Amino acid sequence: MKIIDAHLHLFSNASPRPEQMAQAVGHHNSTDHLREAYSQLGMVHGVVMGNTSLELDYHRYPEDLFHYCIGLDSSLLSAGTPLSRIPEVVEAHLQRKDCCGVKLYPGYNKTPLTDPMYEPVYALAAQYGKPVAVHMGLTSFPHAHLKYCHPLALDEVAADHPSTRFVMCHFGNPFLDAATAVLAKNPNVAADLSGLLEGRLDLPRYLEEQSGYVFLLKSWLSASCSWDKLMYGTDWPIVNLGEYIAFIQQLVPERHWEQVFFHNANQIYGLGL
Repeated sequence: MKIIDAHLHLFSNASPRPEQMAQAVGHHNSTDHLREAYSQLGMVHGVVMGNTSLELDYHRYPEDLFHYCIGLDSSLLSAGTPLSRIPEVVEAHLQRKDCCGVKLYPGYNKTPLTDPMYEPVYALAAQYGKPVAVHMGLTSFPHAHLKYCHPLALDEVAADHPSTRFVMCHFGNPFLDAATAVLAKNPNVAADLSGLLEGRLDLPRYLEEQSGYVFLLKSWLSASCSWDKLMYGTDWPIVNLGEYIAFIQQLVPERHWEQVFFHNANQIYGLGL
């Protein structure tokens, strides 16, 4: 089975923290390591979620291994880029073959998805036929505001921008009922299954100790009836790749594995694999 990781992060080696995060889950923070790990696990491609720089030259990835979404997070928006230049910068990325979309971080930005600053981004994404991925659900830092990354916030812009494709990252976890409703209601909303857990995983023990959470995940995923819009993703480097594949296989019926692990991401992000 071929696998696409529809949601990962790559970091420079300027700081030791990314390597520490990767080592904590049995990996290393390097493209060479990921290439080797991917080969061992049947992973053929990944979609990098940008959140470090808007510069074109920063986003240079091995084209046989990665596409990327240009990210607009709080650190970038506060780094001096005028809001008036954001559409110009975003379009320069979307014109690239290896840029497959845009990534928004509304909870971290403390900015609603309905803010006028995002309107040109939605229009450009529709124009270039590339989706807007949105961080939904819990955040990594307590200073973020959850109301901006609740799935119902995505419903509003998805309904008002029917020509734009959106991706609900992390399946809106833990707001699973709302995520299911938004996914089922809006034909232009897909979702990835990244970041549903963090750290190393003893799968049998986890399934026993967290049986209630796993039951809810499986129930809401099934209730969405959206196996053609769900994508495997990891949020690497917060999980071990092999362990996370095994975990998602517990949530997704085997008859849908090829869709969820490969075909949906290939189609939604236009990867051409």
